[in-house]
Formats: sequence, C-alpha cells, structure tokens
Amino acid sequence: MASSTSLATLPSQLASPARRAALSRSATARPRHHHHPLLRAPPKGCRLVVTCNAQTAVPTSIAQGTPVRPTSILVVGATGTLGRQVVRRALDEGYDVRCLVRPRPAPADFLRDWGATVVNADLSKPETIPATLVGIHTVIDCATGRPEEPIRTVDWEGKVALIQCAKAMGIQKYVFYSIHNCDKHPEVPLMEIKHCTEKFIQDAGLDYLIIRLCGFMQGLIGQYAVPILEEKSVWGTDAPTRIAYMDTQDVARLTFIAMRNEKASKKLLTFAGPRAWTTQEVITLCERLAGQDANVTTVPVAVLRFTRQLTRFFQWTNDVADRLAFSEVLSSDTIFSVPMNDTYQLLGVDSKDILTLEKYLQDYFTNILKKLKDLKAQSKQTDIFF
Repeated sequence: MASSTSLATLPSQLASPARRAALSRSATARPRHHHHPLLRAPPKGCRLVVTCNAQTAVPTSIAQGTPVRPTSILVVGATGTLGRQVVRRALDEGYDVRCLVRPRPAPADFLRDWGATVVNADLSKPETIPATLVGIHTVIDCATGRPEEPIRTVDWEGKVALIQCAKAMGIQKYVFYSIHNCDKHPEVPLMEIKHCTEKFIQDAGLDYLIIRLCGFMQGLIGQYAVPILEEKSVWGTDAPTRIAYMDTQDVARLTFIAMRNEKASKKLLTFAGPRAWTTQEVITLCERLAGQDANVTTVPVAVLRFTRQLTRFFQWTNDVADRLAFSEVLSSDTIFSVPMNDTYQLLGVDSKDILTLEKYLQDYFTNILKKLKDLKAQSKQTDIFF
C-alpha cells in the first residue's frame, strides 16, 4: 500500500505539478507482499516473494534546473564497515559527500567531523528519500538492513524505492554493492535479493556500476584475531569453501577509479582479494601472527543450520536465519573469488597495490601486541610506584 509523500522541502524547480506527480508515484511505489511462494519478482529470472507495483521508474529529469556538479555524491549506508571507507575515500579525493543516515540515538558525528554532510532519511519510509537526492550526481549504495528488521524491508523494498527516486530525479550514476555468486544461490534470501536488485537496476535505465564483493578483511578481526588474543573459543567449519577477502579501503579506492572510467559504465564487476582462504587457513595464519594457539571449535556444515554459534561467520547481514542459510553455500565447495587480471587492466590498477590478507593481519597483530606490551609495562611501573 502506498503512503502519502510530502515534497514541500524540495526546491521550486522540482515542485511543478508534473514533477511532483512523477516523484510521488516513484517515491511511494511500495512492493506488495504475496504469500504464494511461486510468484515471481519484477526482474525476469528472480524468484522473490515480493513484487513491485511500479516496475519502471518515471523518466523525469531535473536537467532543466540547476546543473549538478559531478563531484556531488550521496553515500547510503555511510556508517557501515564499507560505507565509512567510501566516505573517507571520497572526501580525500575532493568529492562533496552527503551521507544518508537513519535517525539514531547516537548521531554519526564522525562523518561530520571528517567533512561530510549528514542528512536523515529512512529507506523504509520512501517519502523521506527525494529530498536527499536534490543536487546529487552519483548515488553509492552501501546500505543493508538492521539485524532486527525483516530482510526485505530495506534490502528490497527500500532499495526499489531508492532506485525509482534516483531515476525520477535524474541521478547520473548509481553504484550498487552486491555479493559474488548471488545469482547462483537463490536459496539464500539476501543473495537472491541482491541478484534481483541487480536486475532491477539494469532494467531501470540508469547509468550504473554494480560491484560484487567476496568478503571483507575487517570482519576477520572480531571473528578470529580478537578471540585468539583473548584465549576464547574460535568457531570454524570443516567446509572447503574459500573466500578471497579484500580490504574495504581497497574496495573504496577501486570503486572511485571505476566510477571515473567510461569503460566501466553499465558494467558488473567483481572485486576479490589476491588469494582465497579457507576458515582453517585464516585461523592458522592468526595463530602464527599472535604467537599462540587458538581454541578452535569446529562445527560440521551438516549441523550448521541447527546452531546459532556461527551466525557471525558472514558480515553481509546479522539476520540469524539468513546467515544460517549460508550453510547451503558452505557445503557446495563454492569459491568466493575470481581472477582479477582483466579488472586490473580495465581500471589501470597494479595488482601489487592491493593489500594481502597476510599483510593486513600482520599489521593488526604487530600494532595490537605492541599496545599490549606497552600497557603491561605501564602497569608494572604503576605497581612499583605505589
């Protein structure tokens, strides 16, 4: 059911009757929920239970109004692991960065401190979206839903509303982060939604850049490095799945290189780290760098779906049921990696400039062990003083 939309906050050039009507139809077109499991989603080939009322956004443009600077970008999901690195990189490269952030008890002051503009909006409330897009050239979509939310609320319904608004308001480029192999695993809800969103963007008529990711190095710190240092249990599986983890700073850097490359327009690229790792290989590397053995608890893939101990294994979402759905992927000998030579050549990037997992974890353990040593020394000095 569509909710009413107020566009009173938009500039006068967007407030003509025709544009107001177009924006209202686009911004408030909410997907309908069907209960029959065989109903198809809007994009051909997708099997989502959710269907959208407005499959094609209204082709409204603000080209006749104030020219939009190519350096003006909106980052959606700016407080996340990847989003904050995208914001930081954009600011360092001289972009005018606006961050769409949901109203929250703890404001995202660090984004303002960096020099970004923060605007409050909520993808689950389409009427809040249009005002955030005024004066924006490029949208970079890093968002995903909160743990307590149904996965479709933000990752499908909210994204459909955002994409339709972007099309209606003449956004010049839409960058979307997806998951590698999402088209091959419709049994995993988030992967199916990502695949359908890809197709929705491709069918919307926008100039887009879709980037599929394999995994983030940052997620390994809390999953393996910290528990080993604290001598707590490390949870792993006996699965042969290999993941080519990538530093989110490299993801952000390559994103902006691709955005400026005309050859990458309307392309689907996959970013992968230099090497694909199994869970056991990552644990072994952490043990070596930490100088101590890990207390490893191995959970067979066969029982993964019946346990909640590994719900933090993947960083894509905190939804327990969705993460457990990855058990199907883990048992399929999937390799979350792709050869990057063609991508490096397209973007003009040297593979030597991509951080390896060994170097990333070595830097982390070197820094943290030094800090622990300094704290221990200070503690001893304090004991002597007293």
